[in-house]
Amino acid sequence: MSLFHLQHKLGRIIKRGNKEFLFFSGTDYLGLGSSFEFEDLVIEGIQKLGMNHGLSRINNVRFDIYDQFEGYFAEKAGAEKALLWSSGYLAGYATLNYLLDNTDYIFMAPDTHPAILPDELTPDSSQSFKEWAAYVQETSETLKAQRVLILGNAVDPLKPAIHDYSWIGNLSRKHQYTFLLDDSHAFGTVGENPFGTYNRWKFLPVELLVSGSLGKGLGIPAGITLGPITPIIGMANRRIFRSSSPPPQGYIWAFLQAETILREKFEKLHKNLHYFNSLIRTFDTIESHLGFPVYSFEQRKWVSQLEEDGIIVSSFPYPEPTDPWSNRIVITASHEEQDLNRLYEALKKIQSPVNLG
Repeated sequence: MSLFHLQHKLGRIIKRGNKEFLFFSGTDYLGLGSSFEFEDLVIEGIQKLGMNHGLSRINNVRFDIYDQFEGYFAEKAGAEKALLWSSGYLAGYATLNYLLDNTDYIFMAPDTHPAILPDELTPDSSQSFKEWAAYVQETSETLKAQRVLILGNAVDPLKPAIHDYSWIGNLSRKHQYTFLLDDSHAFGTVGENPFGTYNRWKFLPVELLVSGSLGKGLGIPAGITLGPITPIIGMANRRIFRSSSPPPQGYIWAFLQAETILREKFEKLHKNLHYFNSLIRTFDTIESHLGFPVYSFEQRKWVSQLEEDGIIVSSFPYPEPTDPWSNRIVITASHEEQDLNRLYEALKKIQSPVNLG
């Protein structure tokens, strides 16, 4: 495996010298980063509203586009209200720290994103998600009545897995529960539309908040928090929001014009997943979760073998340099059927008895 230092846009094809490679990595799940239609909208948005807005949202000179975006996104996601931030990490950090003021006890899923982890706490990464869910259910029965905060990811982009939180509905009712979910890798991929999983879990008997990055599947450099009116307004009145600048306004305008593009890309992504899953249905060496565009494998040597066939996949230790290497294939809406066929043929060759032996 070798490093690629790019001098061009990321898309389904990347180049090094005169050689082209199919790119099956990254987080641009809907392919918006390489979409000429979306790019044209961003350029138009910049021309209309400017390249950047360094003023805070509480300044007496304001752009209406941010309020419009928050209302639009909240409605599409099924939430009462939304708050827009300059990054997903800031969204998660600010939301968590707002909730900690009214929390007595915390449960953290093993793969909880660092953005929504308290500084002094670390989840037990040796637990499986299923083991952790059982632990939460058992422990909640023994605790005295208190304010409980549950932290987790909508998906695990490394395993990969789409998590089921329906069991939260069966937790002991003596507690007051708040549930903070990171949707960074779910936006654009998981759910009934590109707007994440809020609508899936809002019927749980908890105060639900969802935060995450919009810079992955949804292609804009921003973060968001979704939730009930009271905590969202509470966060908006905090210093961390009042003193921070919003994301570039041209991207926000472009997103509001891109509903048809989003829907088509979302449908194309899931069409690609359905087709690729049909190709690899007999491959027991590849881990996947139906409906999620990430496929993992253990054999690190496959990375170099795929590169020799002109295919680049994801491989690096995460999140710490000392952590195990994560080897993944990422399917996006920008891939064409012939790309998936070529990837399948390369994987089939790698898994032949000669190569496996």
